[in-house]
Amino acid sequence: MDAVLLSRIQFAFTVGFHFLFVPLSLGTTVALVLAERRYYKSGLPDDGAAARFWVRIFTTTFAIGVATGITMEFAFGTNWASYSRFVGDIFGAPLAAEGLLSFFLESTFLGVLLFGRGRVSRRFYYVSAWLVALGAHLSALWIIIANSWQQTPAGYKVEEGRAVLTDFFAAAFNPSTFPRFFHTVAATWTVGAFFAAGIAAYFLLKGRHTTFARRTLRFGLVLGLVTAIAMPLLGHWSATQVANTQPAKMAAFEGLYKTRDHAGLSLVGWVDQGNEKLYALTIPSGLSLMLGFSPSHQVTGLDKFAPQDRPPVEITFQVYHLMVALGILMILWMLLGIFLWWRGRLETSHRYLRLTVWSFVIPMLAIQTGWAAAEIGRQPWIVYNELRTVDAVSAIVPAGQVALSLGIFAVIYAVLFVAWVRILLGIIKRGPEETPGEAPVEATPAEA
Repeated sequence: MDAVLLSRIQFAFTVGFHFLFVPLSLGTTVALVLAERRYYKSGLPDDGAAARFWVRIFTTTFAIGVATGITMEFAFGTNWASYSRFVGDIFGAPLAAEGLLSFFLESTFLGVLLFGRGRVSRRFYYVSAWLVALGAHLSALWIIIANSWQQTPAGYKVEEGRAVLTDFFAAAFNPSTFPRFFHTVAATWTVGAFFAAGIAAYFLLKGRHTTFARRTLRFGLVLGLVTAIAMPLLGHWSATQVANTQPAKMAAFEGLYKTRDHAGLSLVGWVDQGNEKLYALTIPSGLSLMLGFSPSHQVTGLDKFAPQDRPPVEITFQVYHLMVALGILMILWMLLGIFLWWRGRLETSHRYLRLTVWSFVIPMLAIQTGWAAAEIGRQPWIVYNELRTVDAVSAIVPAGQVALSLGIFAVIYAVLFVAWVRILLGIIKRGPEETPGEAPVEATPAEA
């Protein structure tokens, strides 16, 4: 293997591992805020225990997410020096804003949640929960702004081999920023909903913390269904943007080699890249209808691009369609849960509950495959139509050193993952714990 391939594998590994924790931490902020709201309104010990439970869950995931995210920023200057030189003027602003305006906001008020209960007013504590959630989502926004600029660069000019910022707002709010941000946030909320439902199902099966479990399971089912249904709508918004600004990526998503109208929408299949053929079950004219709301809408195929400018079609096609299939499965799973709830059979449907305990794997896999489709589909460009991936690596870092660091990361990440799982499972097994002697807290007139 050469240094380019090893650097790509290493970065994909570190990003993929980091992205196990980002969706979970973002998703659990919804449960955290709602739990704190309930406790703020009621002051009941049970509600306080539930709120502290979600703070512990969030903090554990947030901490390892921070630790694993640092690695990526170092990689920009080690393995990807040419890339860093090209995008440095562009990425400086959003990455600085993410650190100063988002991460510090999130971490500061997380400190209040961890150490301020009983030391600050109940209203300030409750507002702190909202600020933690706001900081987490602002952090995601700035990172997506940076990543989206790679997909659809805007507000810049190239001078002496570097991208120079000319319009901050055009660069920050480039064509793909908002479609990708809302699609990503909905996906993280889906992860949080399935995770909460899984915890609730575990407690119901064990016959413990049943009041908390019933409430949490209902929350997970409702939020999960709403966000899972929203995903195809937000996905359509993103898909039309991709078709307009990254047509080669959309063609790879659908294995479309020939530019044509009445283009079919692939459901399942495989791509013969050697002969440039797609073998798939398709909906006739479905892709043209989806992108242009007309069967006669012409969809750009890969024939409009030189072979060296095309993404790897087969893997892009497969991960994209796996994401779509998992999205459909999520909707069906939540619909089944809502149906069982409506029929009064949810708590007695042990098979459904047992599967729900592990169901959070579905949205986690969906969000990973979605990012894989977006990033692989951008190839061979690391900055679309400006900088190729092969030209972005550090020229002086040999393949042996990249392979060695990849092995070290694998060992360290394995240790971190085991530690995280053990801590997280310990928190879940203990469940919401009331503080000994805790009494209901009455809200003051100013706090009510």
